[in-house]
Amino acid sequence: MAACSFRRSIASQLSKVLDLPPENLIKSISAVPVSKKRQVADFQLSIASVTEDSSRNSLAQDLQFQAQKLAERLKCDAVVSEISAGPGTVNFTINRELLAKTVLQQVLKDGSEYGVKSELFSTVPRQKAVVEFSSPNIAKKFHIGHLRSTIVGNFIANLKVALGHEVTRINYLGDWGMQFGLLGVGFQRFGNKEKLKSSPLQHLFEVYVQMNKAAEDENTKELAKDFFRKLEEHDEQTLSLWKQFRDLSIEEYIRIYKRLGVHFDEYSGESFYQEKSQEVLKMLEDKGLLQKTIKGTGIVDLSEKKDLSSFSTVMRSDGTSLYITRQVNLAAAIDRMNKHSWDTMIYVTDKSQSNHFQHLFQILKLMGYDWAERCQHVSFGLVQGMKTRRGEVIFLEDVLNEVRSRMLQNMASAKTTKETEDPMDTAEKVGLAALIIQDFRGLLSSDYQFSWNRALQSRGDTGVFLQYTHARLHSLEQMHGNKQLTDVNVACLQEPDAISVLQHLLRYDEVLYRSSQDLQPKHIVSYLLTLSHLTAVAHKTLPVKGSAPEVAQARLCLFQAARSVLANGMKLLGITPVTQM
Repeated sequence: MAACSFRRSIASQLSKVLDLPPENLIKSISAVPVSKKRQVADFQLSIASVTEDSSRNSLAQDLQFQAQKLAERLKCDAVVSEISAGPGTVNFTINRELLAKTVLQQVLKDGSEYGVKSELFSTVPRQKAVVEFSSPNIAKKFHIGHLRSTIVGNFIANLKVALGHEVTRINYLGDWGMQFGLLGVGFQRFGNKEKLKSSPLQHLFEVYVQMNKAAEDENTKELAKDFFRKLEEHDEQTLSLWKQFRDLSIEEYIRIYKRLGVHFDEYSGESFYQEKSQEVLKMLEDKGLLQKTIKGTGIVDLSEKKDLSSFSTVMRSDGTSLYITRQVNLAAAIDRMNKHSWDTMIYVTDKSQSNHFQHLFQILKLMGYDWAERCQHVSFGLVQGMKTRRGEVIFLEDVLNEVRSRMLQNMASAKTTKETEDPMDTAEKVGLAALIIQDFRGLLSSDYQFSWNRALQSRGDTGVFLQYTHARLHSLEQMHGNKQLTDVNVACLQEPDAISVLQHLLRYDEVLYRSSQDLQPKHIVSYLLTLSHLTAVAHKTLPVKGSAPEVAQARLCLFQAARSVLANGMKLLGITPVTQM
């Protein structure tokens, strides 16, 4: 990684002056974000992070003075061409030609691994991770919360894979429970085998809605209970109908997820753990953790003082297991540990379930499972106001079709649109980029108001702008031939706009590192938007066409590097870069 060699070089000089091992200094040296207003240095060292006595109360002028003193003791060399002191920092500017040469060589050599090979990750152990995300309920709406879970979970899994971890992606379906009683009876009444085969999700939803209206009738309620009881007793006929519902639904889910660019290694579900949830209740009982209330419900005391100030209900008074033991399922967590022996397990759901997961992890800990510490709930906020032209979102496919048709319309009316080979496919990929960027721009935990117009704008900080930049850089390469650029004269890349792009490329590993630490995609999003803006400026001021061959070659190499990093970052976010638009 280009940045690594520079950081190491700066650290080794600092280590002699400060008498500290260079390893301790590397993390304190960070790339400086590019500024629109002025030229900035490439790296800075924060004085507070290396001075022993700077216990939080160091005054700003002390730090400034220390920075000044340290800067005076350091010398420029073949790598560093300028050293200056800032407010509490020492700034280092890398020799301009070396910067260009090192960054471009590294980006083009590492390709899709640029940034992830950085030594920033050298202390991060390779792990086995399980990520559970999406998790819709069969026969119910695939609401916007499921869409958010799908794209966030996909991002986390992509990032982990890119960093060399072994990831299992699990979709934990709502495929059991009383709703299947209603559905079974409903299908016998209103069902249609052809419709079930051709569009299972829609047909089961319609049957379920019709049955819910009929369910006020006591007789219907009894029939539904009866059907579900048969299901629990594994009656062959009932089970075979349920299996059909589940299998056909999964087939259709797979097809729709494919449009989103998402796949799963395992389709699990509540149905897998009915028997096991009874075992879990027995384990709780054996460990003396299960208490009965006067009403007969089973609870687990989670309070520190054991005064029931905090508890979790795990069993209804009629003895059936409740949401926590079945749905997210202690049994599922325990089973996965036995099966995958993972190092970390991440659940991706909206923040209304935070309490629920806290309880889940606490109970696992009380049961003596130390690995509960390695479970993590990544929660996200709510999206308001997402509607399609047909009204409220019911199926994921509605969203995909809507985004595609709106994008097709925009492309048809835009002046810059070129003829593309497959406009439907391009519109879908660009539209998805728009949805994903709008979703990932802020902190995942914040709620936001959805707007089609804002998401699909071609200017400004949108997914459309990222795709447009990528397509434009791609066609530049096509036009001028993308030769393997080995002998570029980097002296031709000294203009401020070229340096800004190079400086920004230098920072990529730090941005990946931040996202890997807090699992927030926003760091990568803002990095890619800035990269696109900087590249757009350079594209205007540094033309390839009509420049001297040597200059054209160097600029082409710069744009190729920018496109490569842009594509890598987009793919991590779950976006497929388009080459025409």
